[in-house]
Amino acid sequence: MVGKAETEVVMSLKLLIDTESKRVLFAEAGKDFVDFLFKIQTLPVGAVVLSLLQKKQARIGSLTNLYESIENLNDSYMQSNEAKDALLKPDDPLSLVAGPTPGPPRTATLASKLFYKCSTCPPVYVSDSPDIYCPGCRYCKMTSSMIYVAPPPFYDDDQGIGFVKDMVTYMVMDDLVVTPLSTISSIAFLNKLDVKDFSSVQEKRVNFGMDEAVKLLSASLHTTNVLTDVFLNGTTSTSNKRNRC
Repeated sequence: MVGKAETEVVMSLKLLIDTESKRVLFAEAGKDFVDFLFKIQTLPVGAVVLSLLQKKQARIGSLTNLYESIENLNDSYMQSNEAKDALLKPDDPLSLVAGPTPGPPRTATLASKLFYKCSTCPPVYVSDSPDIYCPGCRYCKMTSSMIYVAPPPFYDDDQGIGFVKDMVTYMVMDDLVVTPLSTISSIAFLNKLDVKDFSSVQEKRVNFGMDEAVKLLSASLHTTNVLTDVFLNGTTSTSNKRNRC
């Protein structure tokens, strides 16, 4: 990654473009870009997408494809099963309609579980049952409750773990379908798109920063040609253009 400014991080993508039809076929992206896309699912709109899917109602732009990509992505590419569950099961969609419910703010934890310690001894021994006698004093039952707080499924600190694993190149289609990239998958996808003249297919490296992120979020709500809308209908794409035959 290259910093555009002290407060902004710019990602690098490689686009495969059909110059004849003026569309982005797909992007080759790393973990950082895929983590950004999946992060969209944690926003309130993610709950709306889930609600529509459950009710078999209309699809929202390309966001439904993004949700289904997370659902179909093999667990081996995810940082953890908890991270995947957090993306697929966002806040209750009904709460968006009914309004906020009074109570403490939602934390980043996935689950809480009760544990018990002896009410008289130092908390050296811990049990998940209040019926166990303390091994320390051998007299009292371990009835004093403690709360175990699970770690969050992902982190947003400087060493951000994110959602998907590193050292993998991902293929992001124009409609935000995400799959691991391989030679076989890319050829199969090009055949599916019925690309006949490969002389019109070009690679272009582009930067993806804050401006492009805002455009992508907007485009994902109303079109299935998100990458084309972001990079070919504006002036954001630059550098390293070469033919691919």
